[in-house]
Amino acid sequence: MSAFLQKVVAVIEGNLADENFGVSELSEQINMSRSNLLRKVKQETGESVSILIRNVRLHNAKHLLKDDALTISEIAYQVGFSSTSYFTKCFRELYGYTPGEEGNRAKQEETQEVVENSRSPQHKKSKITALVIAVAALVAAILWLLPNDEQEIAAKPIKSIAVLPFKNDSADTTNIYFMNGLMEAILDNFQKIEAIKVTSRTTVEKYRNVDITIPELSKELNVSYFIEGSGQKIGDEILLTIQLIEAPSDKHLWSKRYKRQLKDVFDLQSEVAKSIASEINAIITPEEQKRIEKIPTHNLVAYDYYLKGLALLNDKTGTGLAEGVEQFKKAIQEDGQFANAYAYVAISYYYLDIFMAEPKYTEELKNYADKAMMIDAEAGESLIARSLYYMQIRDFTKAVESFEEVLEYYPNTAWIHNFLSNIYGVILPDTEKYLTHALQGIPAAVEGTDSVTASFTYLHLSNALAQTGFIRESETYVQKSLAYNPDNVYSQCLYVYIKQAQNFDLKRAELSLKEILKQDTTSIFVIEEIAKVCYTSGAYEEAWVYYDKMLNIKRALHLDIFQNEDASIGFVLEQLGRKEEAKKFYESFLAYTEKDQSLYKDILYSNYYAVTGNIDQAIKHLKAFSEQDNYQYWIVLFMDKDPITLLMKGHPDYESTIQKINDKFWANNKKIRKMLEEENIIQPMKRDL
Repeated sequence: MSAFLQKVVAVIEGNLADENFGVSELSEQINMSRSNLLRKVKQETGESVSILIRNVRLHNAKHLLKDDALTISEIAYQVGFSSTSYFTKCFRELYGYTPGEEGNRAKQEETQEVVENSRSPQHKKSKITALVIAVAALVAAILWLLPNDEQEIAAKPIKSIAVLPFKNDSADTTNIYFMNGLMEAILDNFQKIEAIKVTSRTTVEKYRNVDITIPELSKELNVSYFIEGSGQKIGDEILLTIQLIEAPSDKHLWSKRYKRQLKDVFDLQSEVAKSIASEINAIITPEEQKRIEKIPTHNLVAYDYYLKGLALLNDKTGTGLAEGVEQFKKAIQEDGQFANAYAYVAISYYYLDIFMAEPKYTEELKNYADKAMMIDAEAGESLIARSLYYMQIRDFTKAVESFEEVLEYYPNTAWIHNFLSNIYGVILPDTEKYLTHALQGIPAAVEGTDSVTASFTYLHLSNALAQTGFIRESETYVQKSLAYNPDNVYSQCLYVYIKQAQNFDLKRAELSLKEILKQDTTSIFVIEEIAKVCYTSGAYEEAWVYYDKMLNIKRALHLDIFQNEDASIGFVLEQLGRKEEAKKFYESFLAYTEKDQSLYKDILYSNYYAVTGNIDQAIKHLKAFSEQDNYQYWIVLFMDKDPITLLMKGHPDYESTIQKINDKFWANNKKIRKMLEEENIIQPMKRDL
């Protein structure tokens, strides 16, 4: 039990009766920024802050229910629930039985204790021991959020739904954007509910004009429920029919026809989400309900432009993005306090820059993201815009903090975990955090995203497993990645290295990578991989052929990537007798190393000093790196085969330092194995009896 969690629980318990006490109030009282609080609680408990607050309330209620002095309604009110029915739902969700059953359970336990104590000569001592154990159990339950008693274990059911494309019942095809916008707004409301996992819009969109039955669709998307909608906008009136269908039985569970004025569109959106959540018994927390009921703008003309912008945002060719920006800007002209519109201008600029060799909209992205945050810093859209700005300027530490905060608003969204996986896998290397987010992204991917996103989600998990040394298991997930998208070149290349780890054969790896390159001979990523393999095997002339191709593409596209390869490029040139050219690459590599902030900084310095002939200094930095943790398996696999590292082999401390790096990696692998076994990602090792 950490001092931090003790403080957090104490503050929550000091505000139990205040139903409005939430994440913002908690962060203010403990003098901690909201993003840091979210990250710290997630790190220590594995749950969100809002769930922690709710469960502390419920654990206190459980204690009060053992006494008949108060009614269930009174206890619910004392622990911050204004609705007894909502309190009952939450209590059952956590414990598996109703609050009314708690008293009977307590009496049964007391009766059993009396019987057992009457048989024991240590009656008083047993009562004291039982009290100590009970108090300890209550503290543990609050801190770890779920009860440990066998009678109280109950898995929190997560409902999975897919919102199918809404149909436009109007002959006016210009109304399609409105129905699409209505669908997306309702889908977005579901994504704000932690108890519900929602299939992404991009996944369901491909079924818009496909003749497929609900049972067939159920098998493809693996969801529990489907929502169908149809309607039209006639003047200032909205007609909407919503149906809830159970999958895979195709049984209609609920249906309602809405007739609302356009001015009530936001009430309509929140009502649909709350009604369906109630039908499938998915709990909506008070904080989630506030987010769902929040009205983004009171200007309906602005909202109409906003919906048009959203429809265009989904066009990933880039053409629609630019047109969408104009629609969002028109929305802002109508309502200068429309935070979502500002946020989506920023989001659009981020994706527009993805299509460019050099970022063009960084300043605009910043201005619009800042404005969105200034107007509404607690809107999920504003937080996403801010996160993407940090990605744009490569401030990845702040990007991580910001994305963690986004997860508080959209807890079951795979693409956010993919962003974090990419950061921890490539940019700020941390194998344990990489693996954590890769694992968290899988349920969302399985519950339904588009095949490309699912492929990258499984790629991240496979790569994270490989980086932590679980090669056999990594192969399973890279195969799943390729099953979703056989053209995923990154998964294809990872598969080559997985095979390399199983049977070290550089020539076979080289030939496999060259086969992948045939699919796209301009793929700079694959070209760089071939060059590295040739360099490692000592085929320096061929290595230069591919390094030269890579450098030409970099220059042509003005790309600032692969500077970490400059030491290897310089070494290759030096072996070919081109020493003056080699020096330029060594200097570039040193500049890159001096700016590097990753845990690999010392190994980069070690390589620099090795190629420039200062072996003592190279070994000094290699030793410093050996004190690090959570580094990649590829370091262990390739280090003693790397031509630059082998320059240090004659030093008396070389062998022991390499051994220490290996030993630390496998010690960490053993620790992570336990977590993976608990997640059923890998099978427990067979141990001798």
